[in-house]
Amino acid sequence: MKFNIVLEEDLEDGGYIVHCPALKGCWSQGDTIEEALKNIKEAIAGYLKTLNERAMLDVKIQSKVQIREVAVA
Repeated sequence: MKFNIVLEEDLEDGGYIVHCPALKGCWSQGDTIEEALKNIKEAIAGYLKTLNERAMLDVKIQSKVQIREVAVA
């Protein structure tokens, strides 16, 4: 799965700030571009994991319901 991110230099504090517009509130930062990119990847993964966990809480388990995991490439 691929996401567009916005990476910009932090002129006030130094380093870089980065966010993923597709995932509201998904922001990170880093002292270098490489660190900022690593951190936003971790933030996106955490965001999606939390989103999935919250969605599963809304699932009402019934006897004929199956829950499975699929990978999206």
